[in-house]
Amino acid sequence: MKKYQLTPEGKADLERELATLKGRRPEIIERIATARSFGDLSENEDYSAAKKDQNADESRIEEIEAILKNSDIIKPSDKGIVALGSHVELSNGAKYVIVSSLEANPQEGKLSTESPLGLALLGKKAGDEATLPNGKTVQITSLA
Repeated sequence: MKKYQLTPEGKADLERELATLKGRRPEIIERIATARSFGDLSENEDYSAAKKDQNADESRIEEIEAILKNSDIIKPSDKGIVALGSHVELSNGAKYVIVSSLEANPQEGKLSTESPLGLALLGKKAGDEATLPNGKTVQITSLA
């Protein structure tokens, strides 16, 4: 079974999503029951939509449960180098958290260890320079 690495925040996000999805179950079941009461299911768009939502939610619930069951919670390195879980600030003002690809969300400042920028920062220390994917150089001003 595949092992996943999550930050504590990533684990909490998945747990919230799981609770939301499980909380939607009664509403979807009600939608299915209501749609069934209309009769012929072969051309019942409400029934088809509710079943589609149910299948999508149940698939995601299974996926999240498997991830949580098979994950290691990582903490930032205390060795003073950029690693999984590190909070990094660059001289251009950008702030990032280095995360696994599972948690990556560049719009939220969460960089994957597999992304070009994440790779450029890994192993660096505060004060080190890193070459960005666009060829520009920045300095790591803060590391936690």
